[in-house]
Amino acid sequence: MNLWTILGRLALAFLLGGIIGWEREYEDKPAGLRTFILVCVGAALFVLTVLEAVEQAQSMTRVGPTRVDPVRIISSIAQGIGFLGAGTILVSRGSVLGLTTAAAIWATSAVGVASGLGLWRIALAGTVLTFIALRVLGPLTPRIVQHEDEGPS
Repeated sequence: MNLWTILGRLALAFLLGGIIGWEREYEDKPAGLRTFILVCVGAALFVLTVLEAVEQAQSMTRVGPTRVDPVRIISSIAQGIGFLGAGTILVSRGSVLGLTTAAAIWATSAVGVASGLGLWRIALAGTVLTFIALRVLGPLTPRIVQHEDEGPS
């Protein structure tokens, strides 16, 4: 993988993580722009590091191709980010706060994985849908809940 490919994939993760993080920052949530950028870039870095390590290992071995399970790497990232997201969840007086931010952090790590793999269409689609869930559905939620509470007349 050449330097421009690496920089392009990391820049994609930075940009897309920043879009989601901006929305959280705008809503004055505890995890904002920098957190989401770091989560997305970090996930991309894990993927790029593994891809590069496999490429180097294959060029050094005479036995044959190196076998690596990329699904394991992605699974480990998802689990690790789950712990990070859990730290943003607060339970206070019977209400849960931070659950949406935790879910957004987790989704952003998936955007980072897709960016790291060079799957820009998946990364972009994930960013757009995550952003819509946060920005568009967020303001609609109180209206939906209010209509449910009113019940049939």
